[in-house]
Amino acid sequence: MKDVLTTCAYCGCGCGLYLHVENGKVTGSMASRNHPVSHHNLCVKGWHIHEFIHNSSRLTQPLMRKNGKLVPVSWDEALDFTAENLRRIRDNTNCQGLGVLASAKCTNEENYLLQKFTRTVLKTNNIDHCARL
Repeated sequence: MKDVLTTCAYCGCGCGLYLHVENGKVTGSMASRNHPVSHHNLCVKGWHIHEFIHNSSRLTQPLMRKNGKLVPVSWDEALDFTAENLRRIRDNTNCQGLGVLASAKCTNEENYLLQKFTRTVLKTNNIDHCARL
């Protein structure tokens, strides 16, 4: 068994934990003793974070609705579709038809990039964050 140090993905606290990997499969989690945020503690979500990784209900590829049904598509097709429609909405609504919600599950750096993307690419200041509420 191998332990891999990582950061919990459930919220923005950034708790450190080890994922137990056995035969190429994540089988458990354990708090990091020396982590400056979690100090060998995890909430219930952190202790069970490994359970969603191999869940059979987890989406593993993009889906698009075609003829009323969700069908698997390539990442390129999904990203092209998304970019095209974001561009269309931005251009047809004078940049005010779009808004972005940032997340406490993201790092500060990821939220910074999200606000830069919102303001420079989408050309709107319509960005908010759950922590403000």
